[in-house]
Amino acid sequence: MPAKELIETPEEGPPDEPPEEPPDEPPEEPPEEPPEEPTEETVKQLAQQYRKFLADGMILLFTLLVIYLGVAYYFRDHFYIGTEISGIDVAGKTVEDVQALMAAELNAYTLNLKERGGKIEQIKAGDVGLQFASEGEFKEIKDSQNCFKWILGCLLTEDSKKTVALKYDEKLLQERIGRLSCFKPENIIEPANPGFKYVNNSYVIVDEVIGNKVDKDLLYSLAASAMSNLEAEIDLEAMGCYIEPQYDSKSPKVIEVKNILNRYIATKITYTSGDITKTLDGSRINEWLTVDENLNIIVSEEKVNGYVSELSAAFNTVGKTRSFTASSGETITVSGGDYGRSVNKVEETQFLLSAISKGETTTKEPVFNQNTFSQGNNDLGNTYVEISLANQHLWFYKNGSLIVQGDTVTGNVSQNYATRKGVFRLKYKSGNVILRGPDYAVHVDFWMPFDGGIGMHDATWRSAFGRNIYLTNGSHGCVNLPYNVAEKIFNNITSGTPVICY
Repeated sequence: MPAKELIETPEEGPPDEPPEEPPDEPPEEPPEEPPEEPTEETVKQLAQQYRKFLADGMILLFTLLVIYLGVAYYFRDHFYIGTEISGIDVAGKTVEDVQALMAAELNAYTLNLKERGGKIEQIKAGDVGLQFASEGEFKEIKDSQNCFKWILGCLLTEDSKKTVALKYDEKLLQERIGRLSCFKPENIIEPANPGFKYVNNSYVIVDEVIGNKVDKDLLYSLAASAMSNLEAEIDLEAMGCYIEPQYDSKSPKVIEVKNILNRYIATKITYTSGDITKTLDGSRINEWLTVDENLNIIVSEEKVNGYVSELSAAFNTVGKTRSFTASSGETITVSGGDYGRSVNKVEETQFLLSAISKGETTTKEPVFNQNTFSQGNNDLGNTYVEISLANQHLWFYKNGSLIVQGDTVTGNVSQNYATRKGVFRLKYKSGNVILRGPDYAVHVDFWMPFDGGIGMHDATWRSAFGRNIYLTNGSHGCVNLPYNVAEKIFNNITSGTPVICY
């Protein structure tokens, strides 16, 4: 074996580890140097710097004091910066300067009144004798400004706004305001609330009128205040000087009134009696309605009464001329008396006022004080008493049948007691009555009055009836009847029956 192979190879071990480093150790701090002790030179320098600072401060303080005292001395006779008197800047001025300035301002002062439509009117100081109440007030204001408190006074400028009292002649101011063109009658447009117009069977709202009427008392008060403060202008519109309408066309109250008016004219009343008919509706009712300035609806009672009078003329038949066929077959015309229909005006007026307020629709007969036995043109009907004064004869018909007839004696013509002609209503009937007059007292069994104290009755003291007895020996106006005739009528007649005398 070769020699080199006999050489022993060393055993392989783990790789060599790096050598361990020693642990970190804090660096050594340099040793503290002992504080340097101030040198004498350093102390001297500090002392010099302090003395210089103190000297400078004293100089500054003295300077400020001199300035403060100098300004204070200035404000001893002059007003603070920011001082205003009645809105005029008087800063830095003396009392004498202010008196002259304020006098000039007052002399040139004019109060402008800004009106509707851009018009301007003016009141000058001289017009109303405007002047200072006391010129001593300027000095009082100046004396109230302590000159040593000028700094505060100049900073608190609100405390330096003063007003001096002015005086004016009240009468002159009133007269001047009274002469303004806005108070001339020809220039005034009165304000007005919305109106209401009847158009095409209904009401519509008419817009309000704004107008330009000025409240004189308010303007006087505002002008007096403005002139006392030397204010330059019063805007009458902005200050509410114009008298405005209480309502406009959109106001709920206005709309409510329109609706009520339309309810009123919706009323329709149809009056009918017999063959007569009259209709009332909105075309007539609207003429009776007005609305006042406070939007109160007024129904004219006077016009309602006028309409009720028209109803009376149409429906009343009392005293009217009537034609009827007499028992003789002759057509008789007679007028006068109290028989017939008579509208009760008071009750009918009240009914209409109530009906209109409700917008009522109805058909009705007028309210009558008295009515007739029959409706229509021939309201006599077929139940009536017929008395012919010329023939001294009487007939009584009931429901078209002749109940009784007979001769009679009527009022004494020679003594002016003639029985009246006309158509009368039987007022009532009463039995066993004593009739009394100035020179008589008689007993009757059947009493039937129809014209005041005139009536039909039995006359047992008479032995004859008819012919011409009534001319010289007639009654005091009554219709004397034979007992059996009076009895027959009494037993069949009722109150209200027409009694026709012709």
